[in-house]
Amino acid sequence: MTPTWSEMWRVFGRIGLLSFGGPAAQIALMHQELVQRQRWLDEDGFLRGLGFCTLLPGPEAMQLATYAGWRARGTAGGVLAGLLFVLPGAVVMMALAALYLLFGRLPLVEAAFLGVKAAALAIVAGALWKLREKAARGPLAGAVAAAAFVALFVLNLPFWAVLGAALLLGLLRPGQGGDPAVAPVTSPGGTVRTVVIWLAVWWVPLLALLAVAPDSVPAQAGLFFSWLATVSFGGAYAVLAALAQNAVEVQGWLSPDQMIDGLGLAETTPGPLILVTVFTGWLGGAQVGLAFATALVTLWATFAPCFLWIFAGAPHLERLTAMPRLRSALDLVSAAVAGVIANLSLWFAIHVLFAEVSETAFGPPLPVWGSLNPTALGLAVFSFVWLLGMKRGLLETLGLAALAGAALHVV
Repeated sequence: MTPTWSEMWRVFGRIGLLSFGGPAAQIALMHQELVQRQRWLDEDGFLRGLGFCTLLPGPEAMQLATYAGWRARGTAGGVLAGLLFVLPGAVVMMALAALYLLFGRLPLVEAAFLGVKAAALAIVAGALWKLREKAARGPLAGAVAAAAFVALFVLNLPFWAVLGAALLLGLLRPGQGGDPAVAPVTSPGGTVRTVVIWLAVWWVPLLALLAVAPDSVPAQAGLFFSWLATVSFGGAYAVLAALAQNAVEVQGWLSPDQMIDGLGLAETTPGPLILVTVFTGWLGGAQVGLAFATALVTLWATFAPCFLWIFAGAPHLERLTAMPRLRSALDLVSAAVAGVIANLSLWFAIHVLFAEVSETAFGPPLPVWGSLNPTALGLAVFSFVWLLGMKRGLLETLGLAALAGAALHVV
């Protein structure tokens, strides 16, 4: 059944407001809302869409929300879902960036957000448990999921290499099932029109800005973040090095410590982790008016391309996955994505529960056991019991965990 627009606003607005904790928690939240509660997507459709979005440049969680909105109500639904996923976090990030410039770090806010991050661990754990069988059906798929986790977490291999290997393995094995006769949702001409329209949406405002003020900070931010959006395969974590290098060392928009603080804020606000770009743009603008303009341009250049990728590619996804060999390949990509989510979840848990983490270029992040944060651990245990054991609501759990974090800081 096609959801009404009021249901679209309510469900995707809820997702946008509650999407704390980075991509693993956000994917878990969307699975809970869209598959289990609303049943707008079935398990296969969700995993197929997730596998598709993971192969694209840009934040996979935002693109998954856009894809789900497109499946529900077409292009307008995709635009609504994508905007509702991004805008609440963007507004919060701009406000926090402004406060950060005025007052520096805010301990009480950080304490409340620690509770939110601890609650996000419970969301991730519940989703991983429910996705484990669906994403890794059969011995080969299970082996691919495990291998993807080891490759990413233990060996620290590039994200694109892991998914590329899963895709290649799937293409090489005989396809199972499918219906090659399934027609595409749109014609080649329709795809070309979509690409032209969304390229114009993306670039016309930026080209106008470049024509009027080519040397301004907003114009330079528009160029850089458009480039970053095009090459950012592997999600937010994969592009943070390029972002930090350019923003800190090349542009001098902020210091290394400020960059770390921005990442911490992005991890504890709703929306995709790549919203750290908004914090970067705000500090790069420095003065309030220029900071706001730079943050808006950064937001536009980061997320407008996501609509192009989804609306151009999603109409062909059903036809491609109906081809036996491609269906087989995407099934293994979905299995690898389960390993990706497990890797992100463990990475997130380590960084929430421990104040110090030893990270190297060729090995897993190892916690410094003496730096275990007992407050974070206690809040995580509370959230596990409250959300998964007592089956209480997600919003209630997040709110209570945030209040408990702030109260413990005051005490």
